[in-house]
Amino acid sequence: MKWKHIWAAALALFFLFILTACGNERIFSASPAETGESYSSNDFSSGNPATSEKALKLQADFDSFCSDLFHTEMESSSTLDLHYTLLHPENYGIDAGDASLGTYRLSELITNHHDLHDLRKKLNDFDPGSLSADQQILYDSLSAMTDTSLMAEGLELYEQPLAPTIGIQAQLPILLSEYSFHSIQDVEDYLSLLSQLDSYYGDILFFEQQKSDAGLGLSDASIDRIIESCESYLIDPEDNFLTETFESRLKFLEHEITLTEQQKTDFRSRHLDMIKNAFLPAYRHLIDGLSSLKGRGINESGLAGFRDGKQYYEYLVRSGPGLSYRTIEELKTALSYRMQKDLETISSFSKTAASDLTFSCTQPDQILTDLQDQMNSDFPALSDAARQYEIRYVPAQLEAALSPAFYLTAPLDDPAQNVIYINNGSTGAEDELYPTLAHEGFPGHLYQTVYFREHAKHPLSALLTCSGAAEGWATYVENLAWSYDNGVSTETSAYHAAMRSFSLCFHSLLDIGINYDGWSKDQAAAFIRTCFDADDDLVEELWQTMIDSPTNYLEYAGGYVEIMEMREEAEKALGNRFSAKEFHRFLLDLGPMPFSVIRKYFRLWLEKNA
Repeated sequence: MKWKHIWAAALALFFLFILTACGNERIFSASPAETGESYSSNDFSSGNPATSEKALKLQADFDSFCSDLFHTEMESSSTLDLHYTLLHPENYGIDAGDASLGTYRLSELITNHHDLHDLRKKLNDFDPGSLSADQQILYDSLSAMTDTSLMAEGLELYEQPLAPTIGIQAQLPILLSEYSFHSIQDVEDYLSLLSQLDSYYGDILFFEQQKSDAGLGLSDASIDRIIESCESYLIDPEDNFLTETFESRLKFLEHEITLTEQQKTDFRSRHLDMIKNAFLPAYRHLIDGLSSLKGRGINESGLAGFRDGKQYYEYLVRSGPGLSYRTIEELKTALSYRMQKDLETISSFSKTAASDLTFSCTQPDQILTDLQDQMNSDFPALSDAARQYEIRYVPAQLEAALSPAFYLTAPLDDPAQNVIYINNGSTGAEDELYPTLAHEGFPGHLYQTVYFREHAKHPLSALLTCSGAAEGWATYVENLAWSYDNGVSTETSAYHAAMRSFSLCFHSLLDIGINYDGWSKDQAAAFIRTCFDADDDLVEELWQTMIDSPTNYLEYAGGYVEIMEMREEAEKALGNRFSAKEFHRFLLDLGPMPFSVIRKYFRLWLEKNA
């Protein structure tokens, strides 16, 4: 998974797909940016951009608008988000201000939606047909994301900031532990952020209380799983992952500036004090506050069990996964079709294909080097500077609370600061490290991210990422990596790639069934057991996972299916003129944007190459 910044209320309005509302109909409304009806052919694939004096003036105005928007969003973002986005914000004319985690408040979520309406009005002032090719793509992406965020206005209390593995309480400590030090001020800011953790979680607790008051509270089962996640962070103050990384970050800082022994001693003492008197109390208070909410959750099933839950689910499908299907039924059809194709592949192999799994490369650096060598023929090249990365391991005490692996993006102005985390406590982490690193590294998240940033014309583009397009790409190339010359037989590789695809589509259909179609636990169990030999414990685990994180699997499966559909259409239309490298270049040049936008430009790309 690609690690994303998730404390939405503390960040800018539209970049984190804050809750918004749609109508009562069961069709996703398409914006002009998605239908393409108002566009000329002046796009990146079908003609010359407008060059009249009026058009050039409009293009200059749009550049200024995008620069102002980027500047405003960065200055209003949390310190943590700014630090992960820009190493030197001052070079962009951005004042970092005082260190702040921000706040998480219902009033701010509502205000953000009001601001989105203002943004929509400003976008309407531009004629996209008069913009340059690159500007049209940026306009389309920004417009689609804004309109998506306005699908569910009024449903702010459906926001789910807490979840067992992908909630704020699980992810924030890792981002704090990776907060890099390049100056004394960075250390001071980091310590200040730690001191604010209890207040920040207090905001979230109050938000959860408001949810409960509105009849939208967490079920006891969900609360228990979140509390279990929180308990992973009740660490030994003097011997823990934050202390370890703090020491390593101080050592890194010493390569850039001189620190006296007194300064280091003082920093260590203050850091220990923050762990004891800020970090640990924050998690204890969060646990206590969540415990006090038990018994108030009136819905123990999925989102469909809430009054407007189906509407909110439709919004989620279009925001995080960013899928282009007009209805949920179309999405279900696409997932079912892919599952059937996978099942045909799986059924064609003997049972021994599942067990013969021995990769020729087993060490992370060795694997990533091999992947870069083997991907050359089918993917555009990167600069040497963009190939830098560091492998780190999830601390043992957090293995149960975090994902099998994840990638932390580098700042825009320091593309070599890429970090891939491996969770050795995850089932199958060692056995399937090769495809896992293809997903996180090359040609997955790391490659996609640094390639797009090398080619993007405006820094605003880097903020307008769509998690479904990112995870869909990483899942797609992970499956491709199974076919590489990696020591595993062709039969075994094809079997495991099909099983991975089948499993993701299965989880996604289960998610839809529980959260949109309103399945009971018995209905969900029946579906699960048609696909897998599942006992009651597994059924319960899958049931609760879908309730805790609606549409999470769709970011992987839905995005992957979208890409596979486009590839198969291109292969059929172009025949022996189809080039995998050029298809990949098309997707990479666009970047991870909503599939409604990608599909528009795919049609134009296909027409041009037909």
